[in-house]
Amino acid sequence: MLVLPLLGQLADEYGRKPLLLLTVSTTIVPFALLAWNQSREFVYIYYVLRTISYIISQGSIFCIAVAYAADVVSVRNRAAVFSLITGLFSASHVLGNVLARFLPEKYIFLVSIVLLIFCPVYMQFFLVETVEIDTTREQDSGCLTKSMKVLNKRYKSMKDAAGIVISSPTLRGISFVSFFYELGTSGITSILLYYLKAAFGFDKDQFSEILMMVGIGSIASQILVLPLINPLVGEKVILCIALLASIAYALFNGLAWAPWVPYLGASFGVIYVLVKPSTYAIISKASSVTDQGTVQGFIAGVQAMASLLSPLAMSPLTSWFLSSNAPFNCKGFSIIVASICLVISLCFACLLQPGENSIQETEEDMEASLLSNS
Repeated sequence: MLVLPLLGQLADEYGRKPLLLLTVSTTIVPFALLAWNQSREFVYIYYVLRTISYIISQGSIFCIAVAYAADVVSVRNRAAVFSLITGLFSASHVLGNVLARFLPEKYIFLVSIVLLIFCPVYMQFFLVETVEIDTTREQDSGCLTKSMKVLNKRYKSMKDAAGIVISSPTLRGISFVSFFYELGTSGITSILLYYLKAAFGFDKDQFSEILMMVGIGSIASQILVLPLINPLVGEKVILCIALLASIAYALFNGLAWAPWVPYLGASFGVIYVLVKPSTYAIISKASSVTDQGTVQGFIAGVQAMASLLSPLAMSPLTSWFLSSNAPFNCKGFSIIVASICLVISLCFACLLQPGENSIQETEEDMEASLLSNS
Protein backbone atom coordinates (compact mmCIF):
# COMPACT_ATOMS: atom_id res chain seq x y z
CA MET A 1 0.00 0.00 0.00
CA LEU A 2 2.84 2.39 0.82
CA VAL A 3 5.43 1.08 -1.62
CA LEU A 4 3.33 1.63 -4.77
CA PRO A 5 2.73 5.39 -4.26
CA LEU A 6 6.38 5.79 -3.24
CA LEU A 7 7.71 4.07 -6.37
CA GLY A 8 5.33 6.12 -8.52
CA GLN A 9 6.71 9.34 -7.02
CA LEU A 10 10.31 8.19 -7.47
CA ALA A 11 9.57 7.36 -11.12
CA ASP A 12 8.43 10.96 -11.66
CA GLU A 13 11.47 12.38 -9.88
CA TYR A 14 14.33 10.05 -10.87
CA GLY A 15 13.09 8.56 -14.14
CA ARG A 16 11.07 5.60 -15.34
CA LYS A 17 14.00 3.46 -16.50
CA PRO A 18 15.88 3.01 -13.18
CA LEU A 19 12.66 2.22 -11.33
CA LEU A 20 11.59 -0.31 -13.99
CA LEU A 21 15.03 -1.93 -13.80
CA LEU A 22 14.78 -2.12 -10.01
CA THR A 23 11.28 -3.59 -9.88
CA VAL A 24 11.88 -6.13 -12.64
CA SER A 25 15.30 -7.21 -11.33
CA THR A 26 13.98 -8.04 -7.86
CA THR A 27 12.08 -11.02 -9.29
CA ILE A 28 15.24 -12.75 -10.53
CA VAL A 29 17.03 -13.54 -7.25
CA PRO A 30 14.34 -15.69 -5.53
CA PHE A 31 13.91 -18.00 -8.54
CA ALA A 32 17.65 -18.21 -9.18
CA LEU A 33 18.16 -19.23 -5.54
CA LEU A 34 15.52 -21.95 -5.77
CA ALA A 35 16.95 -23.22 -9.08
CA TRP A 36 20.39 -23.51 -7.45
CA ASN A 37 19.27 -25.41 -4.35
CA GLN A 38 15.84 -26.77 -3.44
CA SER A 39 16.57 -27.86 0.10
CA ARG A 40 14.21 -26.89 2.92
CA GLU A 41 16.44 -24.03 4.13
CA PHE A 42 16.65 -22.52 0.65
CA VAL A 43 12.90 -22.85 0.19
CA TYR A 44 12.38 -20.75 3.34
CA ILE A 45 14.88 -18.17 2.10
CA TYR A 46 13.08 -18.20 -1.26
CA TYR A 47 9.75 -17.36 0.39
CA VAL A 48 11.33 -14.47 2.33
CA LEU A 49 12.99 -13.02 -0.78
CA ARG A 50 9.90 -13.67 -2.88
CA THR A 51 7.77 -11.76 -0.39
CA ILE A 52 10.15 -8.78 -0.52
CA SER A 53 10.21 -8.99 -4.31
CA TYR A 54 6.41 -9.19 -4.41
CA ILE A 55 6.10 -6.06 -2.26
CA ILE A 56 8.41 -4.11 -4.57
CA SER A 57 7.33 -5.40 -7.98
CA GLN A 58 3.65 -6.38 -7.68
CA GLY A 59 1.62 -3.62 -9.29
CA SER A 60 4.51 -1.18 -9.48
CA ILE A 61 5.78 -2.54 -12.81
CA PHE A 62 2.39 -1.82 -14.37
CA CYS A 63 2.17 1.68 -12.84
CA ILE A 64 5.60 2.72 -14.07
CA ALA A 65 5.11 1.07 -17.48
CA VAL A 66 1.81 2.93 -17.92
CA ALA A 67 3.48 6.20 -16.89
CA TYR A 68 6.27 5.53 -19.40
CA ALA A 69 3.74 4.86 -22.16
CA ALA A 70 1.91 8.08 -21.27
CA ASP A 71 5.18 9.99 -21.83
CA VAL A 72 5.54 8.81 -25.42
CA VAL A 73 1.95 8.29 -26.61
CA SER A 74 -0.63 10.98 -27.36
CA VAL A 75 -3.70 11.24 -25.12
CA ARG A 76 -6.07 10.00 -27.84
CA ASN A 77 -4.12 6.77 -28.39
CA ARG A 78 -3.39 5.85 -24.78
CA ALA A 79 -6.38 3.60 -24.19
CA ALA A 80 -5.35 1.42 -27.14
CA VAL A 81 -1.72 1.29 -25.98
CA PHE A 82 -2.64 0.50 -22.38
CA SER A 83 -4.94 -2.23 -23.66
CA LEU A 84 -2.08 -3.62 -25.75
CA ILE A 85 0.11 -3.72 -22.61
CA THR A 86 -2.50 -5.57 -20.55
CA GLY A 87 -3.24 -7.85 -23.53
CA LEU A 88 0.42 -8.83 -23.80
CA PHE A 89 0.42 -9.42 -20.04
CA SER A 90 -2.52 -11.83 -20.47
CA ALA A 91 -0.68 -13.52 -23.35
CA SER A 92 2.37 -14.01 -21.15
CA HIS A 93 0.19 -15.69 -18.52
CA VAL A 94 -1.26 -18.10 -21.08
CA LEU A 95 2.14 -18.91 -22.58
CA GLY A 96 3.60 -19.34 -19.09
CA ASN A 97 0.90 -21.88 -18.22
CA VAL A 98 1.51 -23.73 -21.49
CA LEU A 99 5.27 -23.85 -20.90
CA ALA A 100 4.80 -25.04 -17.31
CA ARG A 101 2.51 -27.83 -18.50
CA PHE A 102 4.71 -29.15 -21.34
CA LEU A 103 8.28 -28.38 -20.26
CA PRO A 104 10.16 -31.08 -18.33
CA GLU A 105 10.20 -30.16 -14.63
CA LYS A 106 14.00 -29.80 -14.49
CA TYR A 107 13.95 -27.06 -17.16
CA ILE A 108 11.13 -24.90 -15.77
CA PHE A 109 13.26 -22.83 -13.39
CA LEU A 110 16.05 -22.49 -15.94
CA VAL A 111 13.72 -21.17 -18.64
CA SER A 112 12.03 -18.85 -16.13
CA ILE A 113 15.34 -17.32 -15.05
CA VAL A 114 16.47 -16.80 -18.65
CA LEU A 115 13.21 -14.98 -19.43
CA LEU A 116 13.45 -12.90 -16.24
CA ILE A 117 17.05 -11.88 -17.00
CA PHE A 118 16.09 -10.93 -20.57
CA CYS A 119 13.73 -8.18 -19.32
CA PRO A 120 16.23 -5.91 -17.52
CA VAL A 121 18.91 -6.56 -20.13
CA TYR A 122 16.54 -5.48 -22.89
CA MET A 123 15.49 -2.37 -20.94
CA GLN A 124 19.07 -1.41 -20.18
CA PHE A 125 20.07 -1.37 -23.84
CA PHE A 126 16.89 -0.33 -25.66
CA LEU A 127 14.65 1.62 -23.25
CA VAL A 128 15.09 5.39 -23.55
CA GLU A 129 14.52 7.56 -20.48
CA THR A 130 11.59 9.95 -20.90
CA VAL A 131 11.92 12.05 -17.72
CA GLU A 132 14.31 14.98 -17.44
CA ILE A 133 16.14 14.26 -14.20
CA ASP A 134 17.29 17.07 -11.93
CA THR A 135 21.04 16.52 -11.54
CA THR A 136 21.60 19.20 -8.88
CA ARG A 137 22.85 17.90 -5.56
CA GLU A 138 22.39 19.32 -2.10
CA GLN A 139 25.40 20.24 -0.01
CA ASP A 140 26.82 17.52 2.20
CA SER A 141 25.17 17.27 5.59
CA GLY A 142 24.98 14.82 8.45
CA CYS A 143 23.39 11.41 8.05
CA LEU A 144 20.57 12.25 10.46
CA THR A 145 19.86 15.53 8.66
CA LYS A 146 19.76 13.79 5.28
CA SER A 147 17.42 11.12 6.62
CA MET A 148 15.06 13.73 8.05
CA LYS A 149 15.07 15.64 4.74
CA VAL A 150 14.29 12.47 2.79
CA LEU A 151 11.46 11.50 5.15
CA ASN A 152 10.04 15.03 5.07
CA LYS A 153 10.24 15.11 1.27
CA ARG A 154 8.47 11.73 0.97
CA TYR A 155 5.77 12.86 3.39
CA LYS A 156 5.18 16.06 1.42
CA SER A 157 5.12 14.10 -1.86
CA MET A 158 2.56 11.64 -0.45
CA LYS A 159 0.45 14.54 0.83
CA ASP A 160 0.67 16.28 -2.56
CA ALA A 161 -0.35 13.06 -4.35
CA ALA A 162 -3.40 12.72 -2.11
CA GLY A 163 -4.23 16.38 -2.75
CA ILE A 164 -4.01 15.91 -6.54
CA VAL A 165 -6.38 12.93 -6.46
CA ILE A 166 -8.87 14.47 -4.02
CA SER A 167 -9.01 17.83 -5.83
CA SER A 168 -9.85 16.22 -9.19
CA PRO A 169 -13.44 14.91 -9.51
CA THR A 170 -12.35 12.37 -12.13
CA LEU A 171 -9.38 11.05 -10.15
CA ARG A 172 -11.40 10.97 -6.96
CA GLY A 173 -14.18 9.06 -8.70
CA ILE A 174 -11.86 6.58 -10.39
CA SER A 175 -10.22 5.94 -7.01
CA PHE A 176 -13.58 4.78 -5.63
CA VAL A 177 -14.16 2.72 -8.79
CA SER A 178 -10.77 1.04 -8.40
CA PHE A 179 -11.17 0.45 -4.66
CA PHE A 180 -14.56 -1.27 -4.84
CA TYR A 181 -13.67 -3.19 -8.02
CA GLU A 182 -10.51 -4.54 -6.44
CA LEU A 183 -12.38 -5.24 -3.19
CA GLY A 184 -14.81 -7.45 -5.11
CA THR A 185 -12.51 -9.17 -7.60
CA SER A 186 -9.63 -9.87 -5.20
CA GLY A 187 -12.09 -11.41 -2.75
CA ILE A 188 -13.54 -13.66 -5.45
CA THR A 189 -10.08 -14.65 -6.69
CA SER A 190 -8.88 -15.52 -3.19
CA ILE A 191 -11.65 -18.06 -2.52
CA LEU A 192 -12.81 -19.20 -5.97
CA LEU A 193 -10.78 -22.43 -6.16
CA TYR A 194 -11.75 -23.36 -2.59
CA TYR A 195 -15.42 -22.66 -3.35
CA LEU A 196 -15.49 -24.58 -6.65
CA LYS A 197 -13.70 -27.54 -5.07
CA ALA A 198 -16.10 -27.68 -2.12
CA ALA A 199 -19.28 -27.03 -4.13
CA PHE A 200 -18.61 -29.00 -7.33
CA GLY A 201 -15.47 -31.04 -6.70
CA PHE A 202 -13.29 -29.01 -9.08
CA ASP A 203 -9.59 -29.86 -9.14
CA LYS A 204 -6.62 -27.69 -10.12
CA ASP A 205 -6.76 -28.85 -13.75
CA GLN A 206 -10.38 -27.72 -14.15
CA PHE A 207 -9.58 -24.42 -12.47
CA SER A 208 -6.61 -24.03 -14.81
CA GLU A 209 -8.95 -24.65 -17.77
CA ILE A 210 -11.16 -21.77 -16.63
CA LEU A 211 -8.16 -19.46 -16.27
CA MET A 212 -6.85 -20.54 -19.67
CA MET A 213 -10.21 -19.88 -21.32
CA VAL A 214 -10.40 -16.40 -19.81
CA GLY A 215 -6.79 -15.69 -20.70
CA ILE A 216 -7.10 -16.62 -24.37
CA GLY A 217 -10.31 -14.63 -24.81
CA SER A 218 -8.95 -11.61 -22.96
CA ILE A 219 -5.95 -11.40 -25.29
CA ALA A 220 -8.25 -10.84 -28.27
CA SER A 221 -10.54 -8.41 -26.45
CA GLN A 222 -7.68 -6.26 -25.16
CA ILE A 223 -5.44 -6.22 -28.23
CA LEU A 224 -8.11 -6.17 -30.96
CA VAL A 225 -11.53 -5.13 -29.63
CA LEU A 226 -10.79 -2.21 -27.28
CA PRO A 227 -8.65 -0.23 -29.78
CA LEU A 228 -11.49 -0.51 -32.32
CA ILE A 229 -14.39 0.52 -30.08
CA ASN A 230 -12.64 3.11 -27.90
CA PRO A 231 -12.71 5.92 -30.52
CA LEU A 232 -16.45 5.28 -30.94
CA VAL A 233 -17.68 5.13 -27.34
CA GLY A 234 -14.84 6.30 -25.10
CA GLU A 235 -13.21 4.90 -21.97
CA LYS A 236 -16.14 5.54 -19.63
CA VAL A 237 -18.60 3.41 -21.63
CA ILE A 238 -16.04 0.61 -21.96
CA LEU A 239 -15.41 0.76 -18.21
CA CYS A 240 -19.13 0.53 -17.41
CA ILE A 241 -19.67 -2.40 -19.80
CA ALA A 242 -16.67 -4.21 -18.34
CA LEU A 243 -17.95 -3.66 -14.79
CA LEU A 244 -21.36 -5.04 -15.82
CA ALA A 245 -19.58 -8.13 -17.14
CA SER A 246 -17.70 -8.51 -13.84
CA ILE A 247 -21.03 -8.40 -11.95
CA ALA A 248 -22.44 -11.11 -14.23
CA TYR A 249 -19.27 -13.17 -13.70
CA ALA A 250 -19.67 -12.92 -9.91
CA LEU A 251 -23.38 -13.75 -9.92
CA PHE A 252 -22.98 -16.78 -12.21
CA ASN A 253 -20.31 -18.17 -9.88
CA GLY A 254 -22.15 -17.27 -6.68
CA LEU A 255 -25.49 -18.72 -7.84
CA ALA A 256 -24.00 -21.64 -9.80
CA TRP A 257 -26.38 -24.62 -9.77
CA ALA A 258 -24.32 -27.01 -11.91
CA PRO A 259 -20.62 -27.64 -12.65
CA TRP A 260 -20.90 -26.10 -16.14
CA VAL A 261 -22.17 -22.73 -14.84
CA PRO A 262 -18.71 -21.47 -13.68
CA TYR A 263 -17.48 -22.06 -17.23
CA LEU A 264 -20.31 -19.88 -18.52
CA GLY A 265 -19.48 -17.24 -15.92
CA ALA A 266 -15.83 -17.34 -16.92
CA SER A 267 -16.78 -16.28 -20.47
CA PHE A 268 -17.58 -12.81 -19.09
CA GLY A 269 -13.90 -12.54 -18.19
CA VAL A 270 -13.25 -11.75 -21.84
CA ILE A 271 -15.10 -8.46 -21.24
CA TYR A 272 -14.32 -7.53 -17.64
CA VAL A 273 -10.56 -7.57 -18.29
CA LEU A 274 -11.15 -4.25 -20.07
CA VAL A 275 -11.62 -2.59 -16.68
CA LYS A 276 -7.86 -2.21 -16.20
CA PRO A 277 -6.85 -0.53 -19.51
CA SER A 278 -9.88 1.79 -19.46
CA THR A 279 -9.07 2.75 -15.86
CA TYR A 280 -5.44 3.47 -16.76
CA ALA A 281 -6.57 5.64 -19.67
CA ILE A 282 -8.99 7.68 -17.54
CA ILE A 283 -6.33 8.23 -14.85
CA SER A 284 -3.73 9.20 -17.43
CA LYS A 285 -6.01 11.71 -19.15
CA ALA A 286 -6.91 13.35 -15.84
CA SER A 287 -3.26 13.69 -14.74
CA SER A 288 -0.67 16.21 -15.80
CA VAL A 289 2.52 15.17 -17.62
CA THR A 290 4.67 15.52 -14.49
CA ASP A 291 2.32 13.56 -12.20
CA GLN A 292 1.72 10.37 -14.20
CA GLY A 293 3.73 8.06 -11.97
CA THR A 294 2.57 9.74 -8.77
CA VAL A 295 -1.15 9.45 -9.56
CA GLN A 296 -0.96 5.94 -11.02
CA GLY A 297 1.02 4.82 -7.97
CA PHE A 298 -1.38 6.45 -5.52
CA ILE A 299 -4.44 4.78 -7.04
CA ALA A 300 -2.54 1.48 -7.25
CA GLY A 301 -1.97 1.88 -3.50
CA VAL A 302 -5.73 2.27 -3.05
CA GLN A 303 -6.22 -0.98 -4.98
CA ALA A 304 -3.58 -2.70 -2.84
CA MET A 305 -5.47 -1.66 0.28
CA ALA A 306 -8.63 -3.27 -1.11
CA SER A 307 -6.69 -6.44 -2.00
CA LEU A 308 -5.50 -6.64 1.60
CA LEU A 309 -8.91 -6.08 3.19
CA SER A 310 -11.08 -8.26 0.96
CA PRO A 311 -9.74 -11.77 1.80
CA LEU A 312 -9.99 -10.95 5.52
CA ALA A 313 -13.77 -10.92 5.17
CA MET A 314 -14.23 -13.31 2.24
CA SER A 315 -12.34 -16.32 3.64
CA PRO A 316 -14.31 -16.75 6.88
CA LEU A 317 -17.61 -15.90 5.14
CA THR A 318 -16.96 -18.56 2.48
CA SER A 319 -16.01 -21.16 5.09
CA TRP A 320 -19.17 -20.38 7.05
CA PHE A 321 -21.55 -20.84 4.10
CA LEU A 322 -19.77 -24.00 2.92
CA SER A 323 -20.09 -25.56 6.36
CA SER A 324 -23.07 -27.36 7.87
CA ASN A 325 -23.67 -24.35 10.15
CA ALA A 326 -24.66 -22.01 7.31
CA PRO A 327 -27.81 -19.97 8.12
CA PHE A 328 -29.30 -20.85 4.71
CA ASN A 329 -28.35 -22.91 1.68
CA CYS A 330 -26.28 -20.66 -0.60
CA LYS A 331 -22.71 -21.90 -0.90
CA GLY A 332 -21.66 -18.98 -3.07
CA PHE A 333 -23.10 -16.30 -0.79
CA SER A 334 -19.68 -14.70 -0.22
CA ILE A 335 -19.26 -14.23 -3.98
CA ILE A 336 -22.71 -12.60 -4.15
CA VAL A 337 -21.57 -10.22 -1.39
CA ALA A 338 -18.47 -9.45 -3.46
CA SER A 339 -20.72 -8.65 -6.42
CA ILE A 340 -22.28 -5.85 -4.32
CA CYS A 341 -18.86 -4.19 -4.24
CA LEU A 342 -18.77 -4.45 -8.03
CA VAL A 343 -22.22 -2.84 -8.27
CA ILE A 344 -20.98 0.06 -6.11
CA SER A 345 -17.96 0.38 -8.40
CA LEU A 346 -20.29 0.54 -11.41
CA CYS A 347 -22.33 3.29 -9.75
CA PHE A 348 -19.21 5.42 -9.25
CA ALA A 349 -18.15 4.70 -12.84
CA CYS A 350 -21.49 5.96 -14.17
CA LEU A 351 -20.95 9.24 -12.28
CA LEU A 352 -17.55 9.86 -13.86
CA GLN A 353 -17.12 12.84 -16.17
CA PRO A 354 -13.66 12.13 -17.65
CA GLY A 355 -14.04 14.69 -20.46
CA GLU A 356 -14.13 17.56 -17.99
CA ASN A 357 -10.69 16.86 -16.59
CA SER A 358 -8.60 15.83 -19.56
CA ILE A 359 -5.64 17.96 -18.52
CA GLN A 360 -3.17 16.66 -21.05
CA GLU A 361 -5.60 16.94 -23.96
CA THR A 362 -5.91 20.65 -23.12
CA GLU A 363 -2.13 20.97 -22.85
CA GLU A 364 -1.61 19.24 -26.21
CA ASP A 365 -4.24 21.42 -27.90
CA MET A 366 -2.61 24.58 -26.52
CA GLU A 367 0.80 23.40 -27.69
CA ALA A 368 -0.53 22.60 -31.18
CA SER A 369 -2.19 26.03 -31.33
CA LEU A 370 1.02 27.78 -30.39
CA LEU A 371 3.00 25.81 -32.98
CA SER A 372 0.47 26.61 -35.72
CA ASN A 373 0.59 30.35 -34.90
CA SER A 374 4.37 30.53 -34.82
